[in-house]
Amino acid sequence: MPANSTHADYDARAGEWSRARDVLAGEDTVKAGAEKYLARLDSQSDEEFAAYRKRASFFNATARTAEAYLGLIFRRPPFVKLPSESTGVGRALAEFQNDADMLGTSLSGYAKVVVGDVVGLGRAGSLVDWEAEAERRAYAVFYPAERIMNWRMGRVRGRNVLTLLVLRETANIEHPTSNTEPRTENTSPRPSPQSGEGDPFVSDLVEQIRVLRLVVGDDGDAFCRVDLWQEHAVEGERGKAEWVVVESRVPRRLGKPLPLIPFVFHGPRHSRPDVDRGPLEDIIAVNLDHYRLDADFKHGLHFTALPTAWVSGFDKTASLRIGSSQAWVSETPGANAGFLEFKGQGLETFERAMDRDERLMAVLGSRMLEDVKKVGETATAIELRQSGEYSILGNVAASVSESLTQLLRWVYWWNSTEELPDDVTNEQVLMTLNSDFSTKGLASQDVQAIVAAWQAGAISQDTMHELFRRGEVLPEGRTNPEEAALIKAGERDRPAVKALALAQGAAGKN
Repeated sequence: MPANSTHADYDARAGEWSRARDVLAGEDTVKAGAEKYLARLDSQSDEEFAAYRKRASFFNATARTAEAYLGLIFRRPPFVKLPSESTGVGRALAEFQNDADMLGTSLSGYAKVVVGDVVGLGRAGSLVDWEAEAERRAYAVFYPAERIMNWRMGRVRGRNVLTLLVLRETANIEHPTSNTEPRTENTSPRPSPQSGEGDPFVSDLVEQIRVLRLVVGDDGDAFCRVDLWQEHAVEGERGKAEWVVVESRVPRRLGKPLPLIPFVFHGPRHSRPDVDRGPLEDIIAVNLDHYRLDADFKHGLHFTALPTAWVSGFDKTASLRIGSSQAWVSETPGANAGFLEFKGQGLETFERAMDRDERLMAVLGSRMLEDVKKVGETATAIELRQSGEYSILGNVAASVSESLTQLLRWVYWWNSTEELPDDVTNEQVLMTLNSDFSTKGLASQDVQAIVAAWQAGAISQDTMHELFRRGEVLPEGRTNPEEAALIKAGERDRPAVKALALAQGAAGKN
């Protein structure tokens, strides 16, 4: 089996991922797909089909829905628990939080990239690597669903673990050599300066395959081996190429081979290797149906909207011009003239079908596209109406929170002495995305109940402040000690304010 072989689940979902990418990219990409998304009408020539496609409009409800979901999840910053920076592990994780991928992306920004692909396609992955030469630190490499080609699970020492992972990536032809992995790019290659001959502004990039395999040694212990494959021409056979191993190594930590493959899967419902269905699949299908209906509707308008003049009994060679200063005269008895105009309900059928699709997309998740009701609606009714969307968002937020926490465990493990990444607990590192998507805030009775619970000793002051922060009573970014300091400052100023109020009241009476 060649190195570029793909998993059966990959083959089954590749078409859906390609379709989702095109729809999320927008109108130009969808129209570039030509007959992939818009069927050619009978007997249409290439020029007629190009005009037919050009007249159509793609109403990208899918991208707007994805952006709305992303905005709701990150309307509040993620909660991140890291060790104190007074320790070596804490300083390493603080550096990772500021620059997660060695491309300048913060951990919060990296989380947005992950959530964006999980919402759009339903799958992504992160490889946790180690830079051993200059910075000597762990970093994450993001892999979209299309570049996670193959995988296999196996039983090793009583545990179900990843034993094979095949990743497609782009790298410089002259990649650096080090004790561990070379730096590679997957979506936006960042080429290193070229040292050889040729144009210094042009990067020599090549597609390569990274194979991570868990090998069981003679002693029964498993270790991770990494092979880099590239496609090379076969000598003596013109036009034929084959995949060959150009580099092989065993990455090490603390002088020992890695006991597991350092990779984390991201999904909308779990963080297992199993491929899950994308949250936007139904909206994408309806969105493309809306595009096809719009193409037929605009096609009908093009041929029926403008009245067309017709004459009977006039000289065929005569030049008849339309205008208030022109008169059509014919000597033929019974000559007649008029305009062809569209009559009937044919185009209204398309309009009703498009309206139905827009309402259906609103029901499936894009509430921002739905016409605003002119009647009053209580906050409880709004919450119930949006509960379906919130359940989808809640699953995504919970699943990605779990996988990002696993990512932090790997980074912690690279900089610590634990035997396995699973030995790192939530007490040491944790990342939780926002799961409160309501925008109504706390009601006055809720605030009173929280204060009463604090006064009764049922909750701590920090918990009270955190509840106020989630309810948007306290501003984001203000810490609990800062809020306590402001409260004390207000208590010091309160007697002076009270005295000033009394003095102003006495002056008003006089």
